[in-house]
Amino acid sequence: MQNPQFPGDAGPVQDGLFGVDDLDGRPEDSRAPGPSFRDSDRARRMLSVREIHAEPGAAASQRGREVLARFPDAEVLPVDSHWRIPELHGNRGNVERWVRIKSTVLVLGEKKTLTVRANGRSADWIAPGAANGCAMACAYCYVPRRKGYANPVTVFTNIDRIIARLARHVAGQGPKSEPNQCDPEAWVYDVGENNDCSVDALISENTADLVRAFSRWRTAKASFATKFVNPDLLLLQPRGRTRVRFSLMPPDDSRLLDIRTSPVEERIEAAADFVEAGYEVHFNLSPVVIRPGWEQAWGLLLQHMDDVLPDAVKAQAAAEVIMLTHNRDLHDVNMSWHPRAEDTIWRPELQQAKLSQNGSWNVRYRDATKASAVETVRRLVHTHAPWLPIRYAF
Repeated sequence: MQNPQFPGDAGPVQDGLFGVDDLDGRPEDSRAPGPSFRDSDRARRMLSVREIHAEPGAAASQRGREVLARFPDAEVLPVDSHWRIPELHGNRGNVERWVRIKSTVLVLGEKKTLTVRANGRSADWIAPGAANGCAMACAYCYVPRRKGYANPVTVFTNIDRIIARLARHVAGQGPKSEPNQCDPEAWVYDVGENNDCSVDALISENTADLVRAFSRWRTAKASFATKFVNPDLLLLQPRGRTRVRFSLMPPDDSRLLDIRTSPVEERIEAAADFVEAGYEVHFNLSPVVIRPGWEQAWGLLLQHMDDVLPDAVKAQAAAEVIMLTHNRDLHDVNMSWHPRAEDTIWRPELQQAKLSQNGSWNVRYRDATKASAVETVRRLVHTHAPWLPIRYAF
């Protein structure tokens, strides 16, 4: 079905928001000739979009037109709000199509609230997201709790306003006066709290625009966690102002819980290429799942990292340790599509309910169990990867 003609759906589409480097006059990206990774068979398996729910203003925008042009065969369905789509949100019947929806459905919307929130753990600040949702299907992911039974990617097309808001905030902060656990010198902005920026780069230029923007801001860094290796990001010029945090867990855990993600070994192998391309690379040891043999599995993973990572990666690396957080509603969803995962991550005898910062009740390991496990991970890192400082453990 052809795309309907939204108002303003005409005119040339430019590639991104920034084309010329305002620092040294050279082009921003060193793009190699030939097809990009997002045109590969692997990328098409990740995203084979057949249906796009679009706010009219988002579809008519430059970024929206780019996305629609990328998926010309998709059916486009106008919606009033990217948050209120009855076919997707709150529809229990979608549990049976949990993974398929992630690969075949997109949503286009405009980010209405451009709030920069204080964090202080992984980052100094949480940036207004350029997307929400994910094409991957990790069994423990917290984002679906906010959407209800479906969690496709929502692309926010007003990326220019998001970046302008960040520019004002960065300017208002000025230089960082003293080091903290987030970074010794720069203000760190998490630009992927509810999304995976590496996957988003398969859909639009939003991630590239953020990398370009932060490459110009000498007092700030972008930061995002990812479980997907996207070689297209290597063609940008981050100039050390974007921190990529590759999330890692023992491969057996990942194969059970990290559905549709890049293999853990591939994420580790990619670290050297990203450092060479000008990114800062950290690692999220996350989530740590307590199950029989978990200590040995993490020890083997850390040994593998020590064996294969070059000195250039080790010299700049740091880690976050994040224990598993689960949720009763997500447990119920998972029981309908992936009950084997729940045998590992739903452990009532080890877990307790806890009110999260956003006001929802989650399930976390009991305090004593969690404290003991965190100390075990610290000991394993010290033993097998002493070059890896732990920025924080949660």
